[in-house]
Amino acid sequence: MFWTVRDALVRDKWRAIPMTLGAVCLTSVFQIVQNTSWGFQPVQDLGSVKAVDPFWLALLRTPLSLFVPALDLPVWGALAQMLLVFGIAEICIGWWRTLVIGYVATLAGTTYARIGVALGPEHPFGLPVSDRIVNDTGPSAAVVGLAIYLCWLYRAYLTGALVILAMIGEVLIKNNLAGKEHLAAIAAVMAVCVVRAQWGPVRSRVPVGQGPPP
Repeated sequence: MFWTVRDALVRDKWRAIPMTLGAVCLTSVFQIVQNTSWGFQPVQDLGSVKAVDPFWLALLRTPLSLFVPALDLPVWGALAQMLLVFGIAEICIGWWRTLVIGYVATLAGTTYARIGVALGPEHPFGLPVSDRIVNDTGPSAAVVGLAIYLCWLYRAYLTGALVILAMIGEVLIKNNLAGKEHLAAIAAVMAVCVVRAQWGPVRSRVPVGQGPPP
């Protein structure tokens, strides 16, 4: 993976990751606008997702919700995650696959939030009722999902295991909606990996030392 990314950046420089740069710029714009007196509500109307919302509304807002920074986290963290993980993914699997995997992970988290609230806090996989109004935005679920997919694709199993253990540790230390959504994103992407391993093209698996699939 290192050589794939290095060669692309040496050859094309920033032109290697146009989608990633666009995503970082869009996220920055949303951050600036939502912190103004006139822009907060329009940004929420376009990209804010909550478990209390009708599911059809959540689906309509999900494409932009990925680029709306979480209100309770520093925006630089979201921008750094996107630049690093989205950039690596765009080089290794292309921009549209990056978006597909990112949205699979994001939708898995959004769907889990509704299931978790329905299960209730007494259930091991449940959530408190108060989480139904938590603002569920940002790229973190997509970032985690893409990291797992790339680790599987390049057979970086140790790194993938460390990512999973880190997300489990996050839930154990701070048992909140975001942490459990990350686990839901991991589960969804791992299911995609299993499907591709069983029924996908043979060349979808990258041997060690070779470049990305076509």
